Amino acid sequence: MRRLHDRFFNQAKREGKLARSVYKLAELDRREKLFRRRDRVLDLGASPGSWLEYILEAIGPEGAACAVDLQPIHRKFKGRAHFLLRDARELRGDEFVRIAPGGFDALVSDMAPNTSGIRIVDQARSLELCGCALDLAGRLLREGGNFACKIFCGPETEAFRRRAGGFFKTARLRKPAACRTESIEAYFIGLDFVSGRYGNGGRKVDF
Repeated sequence: MRRLHDRFFNQAKREGKLARSVYKLAELDRREKLFRRRDRVLDLGASPGSWLEYILEAIGPEGAACAVDLQPIHRKFKGRAHFLLRDARELRGDEFVRIAPGGFDALVSDMAPNTSGIRIVDQARSLELCGCALDLAGRLLREGGNFACKIFCGPETEAFRRRAGGFFKTARLRKPAACRTESIEAYFIGLDFVSGRYGNGGRKVDF
């Protein structure tokens, strides 16, 4: 039976966090060093804003973050935060020139499809969103940038890991402790983007 109120839910409520998902990103950052002070970060699937709040703390007041989601973020944040109420699949590279004139230092995606309850369908829809995030990473990350995206694990996960991993010096899958035990979600991590390796599925945007 699924436990709706586990220790991470209770911790988020106690600490005033917007969602328990913040602890997933916190663990990924702790283990992989996704963010640094002064970074420019693109946050896809950002609502309700728990990842954005963490990112702004990690990059400090001299950093900047742009959050994208189909749903609004209602909380006001300290720091240089920008929000686009958009479908990530419709983003253009030239929208980010002012925010990240040299490209983003990190791109993270917690995007997930509206689940149907049919596992193979949900996995396919998740893979489509991962492809969208990877394409944006290929076009918008600076050399050496970092990448993390949620994926619903299934038959095509390993193929995606191999393809996406080819664009980074280090690549792996992680399942943070805050992911529910019964969940099929995990996170693909790509560190140290190599722009010259990116080809199939997109082109680098000149800033």
